[in-house]
Amino acid sequence: MNQPPNSQQEEPGEPERRLQPRPIARPSVDPALAATFGRPRGVDGSFDTLYRPDSSHRNGRSAEAAVPESLTEAFGRPPGADEVILQRPPDDSGGRSAAEGESPLWSSTGDPWRDPGAGAVLGGPAVVADDDDAEDEERTRGPLLSLPEVVFGRRVKPTALALLGVVALLVGAAGGLVGWGLARTGDSLTGELNIAEATAGKERPAGSVADVARRVAPAVVSIEVKSGQSGGVGSGVVIDQQGYVLTNHHVVSQAVRDPQAEITAVFTDGTRSKAQVVGSDPKTDLAVIKVNISNPVVIQVGNSAELAPGDTVIAVGSPFGLENTVTEGIVSALDRPVTAPGENGDPPITYDAIQTDAAINPGNSGGALVDSTGALVGINSMIRTVGGSEGGNIGLGFAIPVDQAIRISEALVRDGHVNHADLGVNAASVAANTSEGAQVQNVLDGGPAARAGIAEGDVITRVGDRQVRNAAELTVAVREHNIGDMVPVRLVRDGRSLTVDVTLGSD
Repeated sequence: MNQPPNSQQEEPGEPERRLQPRPIARPSVDPALAATFGRPRGVDGSFDTLYRPDSSHRNGRSAEAAVPESLTEAFGRPPGADEVILQRPPDDSGGRSAAEGESPLWSSTGDPWRDPGAGAVLGGPAVVADDDDAEDEERTRGPLLSLPEVVFGRRVKPTALALLGVVALLVGAAGGLVGWGLARTGDSLTGELNIAEATAGKERPAGSVADVARRVAPAVVSIEVKSGQSGGVGSGVVIDQQGYVLTNHHVVSQAVRDPQAEITAVFTDGTRSKAQVVGSDPKTDLAVIKVNISNPVVIQVGNSAELAPGDTVIAVGSPFGLENTVTEGIVSALDRPVTAPGENGDPPITYDAIQTDAAINPGNSGGALVDSTGALVGINSMIRTVGGSEGGNIGLGFAIPVDQAIRISEALVRDGHVNHADLGVNAASVAANTSEGAQVQNVLDGGPAARAGIAEGDVITRVGDRQVRNAAELTVAVREHNIGDMVPVRLVRDGRSLTVDVTLGSD
């Protein structure tokens, strides 16, 4: 049998031992708390004795509980009043309802949540507003007052009113003059600036970059080409009084392929002129267009053969469509063979370039490269960049020497096309990034090289007086000569060096 907790089993013969209850700790009660939360006076037991469910009590409330005198006075019935409610709702006639049997609890105007045992009930208003009294009587309008009557309270003569206006204007003008004078003399922080201006803005001696740019810029135009929904922007240089403009082939290549394309030349003064293609040479990236304009500014043509590395050069053009952009640099190298793939099926571009560190960007193409005297020494053509075709300048720009550009432009103006001297071989560099020569890949049957005995596999190392270090340099070395010239060509065959004479043909 389970034993109750905290109990001990009694042994026979031992006296009974029981745990005594602990004394109850009754803390002292705060008198303020006792007065607030204690039993009402005269109540000794619990509160439920006030609400015994006895038939002698009304609605469960003890009849012995006395109603406070203040509530009786505020909400009780007046002396001598026998009605249950203090006020009865009015009837439709505006008078007091005489119905004696209407219950105040369930009447149409009564409060359904009212305690039926309460001594009072809220009724309707004591006085019913009369609808006729609520309507405002229409007021009759009196005569409108004139402006003098409103301002002066009585009628004023027009002459007196005009005189008064003149006096007011004079007083306002006098006050304005006084305020202006006080404002000028009263504030020490404001006043009139007395700036000492220099007689000359800046010294620009002859030969300065600013002087060269001022003389060269009017001869450099911005070229806009539009073909259908596509187009491009480049630059050009006016080289003749008749309106011939020298530029790059890739600037106007869209117009060369599409006769419906439109070419517009924009001059520095904002003059716009339609232009037409005279001729182009995709192999050297040169083209000539003509504009219909009278008395254009023509650039002075220099001599690119007199340049030396370190000479100051200035590039003028429209990079990214920004007209009349001027940048300065030096000649980094001369006779730099460069090559680039042709556009839309055109042959590769190869020429002997002037390398410069003057900032050249897309849009400079076809613009002028001038020396420190302002003479044209090159046509800006391409740049070496990093990160794709939209990359910017990294200090490696290339221009076509003006000696070669003028010679080709003369042929284009004369014939509409140009032919170059050709060896009749296809060659490739012996190895990448080396200067060992150009190795013949194949020989054109019946061509100049075949007639001279040059065979496939030969490595060409010199053409005339110029050393050949790669395939690009072989091309430019051959194009330095005229068609029909006999040129000695040195080559290496099976480790043995030999020289052959080749009569150059035409491409």
